[in-house]
Amino acid sequence: MVLSSQKSFNIKLWAKEDRPREKLLLKGKSSLTNAELLGILLSSGYQSMSAVDLAKQILAFTENDLNKLASLSISDLVKFKGIGPAKAITIVSALEIGRRRNDFTAVKPTAITCSKDIYQYMRSQLLDQPQEEFWIILLKRNNEIISKEQISKGGLSGTFVDPKVIFKVAIDLRASSLVLIHNHPSGNIQPSKADLLLTKKIKKAGLLLDIQVIDHLIFTNDGYFSFLDHSIVF
Repeated sequence: MVLSSQKSFNIKLWAKEDRPREKLLLKGKSSLTNAELLGILLSSGYQSMSAVDLAKQILAFTENDLNKLASLSISDLVKFKGIGPAKAITIVSALEIGRRRNDFTAVKPTAITCSKDIYQYMRSQLLDQPQEEFWIILLKRNNEIISKEQISKGGLSGTFVDPKVIFKVAIDLRASSLVLIHNHPSGNIQPSKADLLLTKKIKKAGLLLDIQVIDHLIFTNDGYFSFLDHSIVF
């Protein structure tokens, strides 16, 4: 009885058209569910759980949100029974390729005209990042982009930012203005009190140095908050 029960979960015993790999060959990649695609990456399950069922369990944990799945680290994934370091690395690598493809095909602005431009320009750096990072975009007088520079990288809930470092970089690259950006890995789009105080401090320093701080963007996977759009500080 035990052997029979376990065999029923073996993908090799499924009808050929229901097996993920064979289904992809017969019907194309678009015919597969997210669980089936993830099951192919997993290759195998464990004991009484098939690779697809294991994939469903992981997706249920992330509420079937692929962005949340992409934010899981290797240490998060190996907590699932049946997932070892090799399978976790495979999942993380596949999702990273998908993220890079999305960034490669996106049309990036060469100048900043609105907050959406800022968000689009920073997606490749901040999408799915598990730690908080602080960046600046340096601009010429016509708002043409000079470069984007990382100022600091911290933990899940914060990162230390030194205004002196920001303006040293801006002066070295002869920027006329700049944009502040940091991400909230938690997904909370609202600025904190510390965010407000830091923005005021940096903007004030910029006025003294004749380097305009034109916006501060809080980045999340699902959207952003622009200080300028909400008439906060700016």
